[in-house]
Amino acid sequence: MTDRIAYMNGDFIPEAQARIDPMDRGFYVGDAVFDIARTYDGRPFKLREHTERLYRSLKYVRIDPGIDIEEMMAVSEELVRRNEPARAESGDWYVWQTVTRGIAATRAIAAAPTVLVMTKPVPWNPWGTFYRDGAHAAITRTRAYSGQSLEPKIKHYSRMNFNLAELEARDVDPDALPILLDLEGNVAEGTGYNVAIVTNGVIKTPGDKSILRGISRDTMFDLAEQMGIPTSEEALQPYDVYNADEVFFVTSPTFVTPVTVVDRRTVGDGRPGPVVGKLLAAFSELVGIDVVDQAEQRAGTP
Repeated sequence: MTDRIAYMNGDFIPEAQARIDPMDRGFYVGDAVFDIARTYDGRPFKLREHTERLYRSLKYVRIDPGIDIEEMMAVSEELVRRNEPARAESGDWYVWQTVTRGIAATRAIAAAPTVLVMTKPVPWNPWGTFYRDGAHAAITRTRAYSGQSLEPKIKHYSRMNFNLAELEARDVDPDALPILLDLEGNVAEGTGYNVAIVTNGVIKTPGDKSILRGISRDTMFDLAEQMGIPTSEEALQPYDVYNADEVFFVTSPTFVTPVTVVDRRTVGDGRPGPVVGKLLAAFSELVGIDVVDQAEQRAGTP
């Protein structure tokens, strides 16, 4: 792939030169927060909302990045502009903003932060392959973090539970993506995506007690309201997922991803449902490209 440019600690540099020091607290104790926006045909989508969420996370964990929101926005937009010549190879970008507390000894908190912004290719595989037949999912033994242990509204790098959930899902079904429950046994979220179901025409999704507040999730609510599709935030159990008419993930790579199998149980009639179709059509109109067509072409599917 054509060499890309990254931004690190005040400078635009070749991405290959971006390096994290082994004594950076973001590396060795996960003392870091991040956010990821996406471009559509090279245009960042809801970059401000993603950047504002990053700064809410920073405020909560008490890291001062040394630059304000407007400068972070400007850096991110400039990086997209500088990397435009390389976009033809990847189709579109993630705009990946990361801030760590910086280089410091164990338990030290006085450090100069590391600020890193990169553009990374959208992962068309496997996400772009799911629109036609739907993804598989499995509800895992490993749980989402309790808010009493780690506030789930922070987008952080403390993700060993996600890693374990990925492995457990594959034990159930080699093609499955994980769905995590909270400590009460209610559906929480996936490993980088929110979870929603459709029952009797109503989109139902967990409240934000045990999940990251997804920007794409907010977009889903907005589009559903515009189309007159009722929505509800409520506690959902595995029973509700197994018996739903539709199940889908809400995530930046694809906006919504239909799920047609959960724990080896067929969802609905086993095909992506009409509500997912309406959301994808409305979202494609919003961003100005056919997101399904782009993803399927990039993933090499018919």
